[in-house]
Amino acid sequence: MLEKNFDVQSIGINANHRKVFEFVAKPENLPLWTKAFTKADNKSAVMVTPNGELKIVLKTVVSKEFGTVDWIMTMPDGSIGKAFSRITENGNSTVYSFVLLAPPVSLEELEGALEAQKLLLADELLELKNLLGHK
Repeated sequence: MLEKNFDVQSIGINANHRKVFEFVAKPENLPLWTKAFTKADNKSAVMVTPNGELKIVLKTVVSKEFGTVDWIMTMPDGSIGKAFSRITENGNSTVYSFVLLAPPVSLEELEGALEAQKLLLADELLELKNLLGHK
């Protein structure tokens, strides 16, 4: 049986969905609400890992029509990590959902890495809510 290699989390944000979308869609804002990045722009990012900082290629894929902001991260060794998110209008507030896929690591490291990232993601979503959830 295949082990679960993903996690889905969401959070309600007391802000207009357009405001949330515009903020999340800018890769430069990633360091403001994530612990995974110390620097990010339209082409690259500096990612924080257990072994120190790592410069990666970062592609941000945005669809305003569908309210999605996804990231494709190419590591120096050529492995690829992906993260997917959706901003959903909910009246005057927003539901932000995030699909976390397991990082591109060996099978032996997978469970521990995903569990650590799940906890980190929960903290990051709270940080995003705190940044944007004030009218």
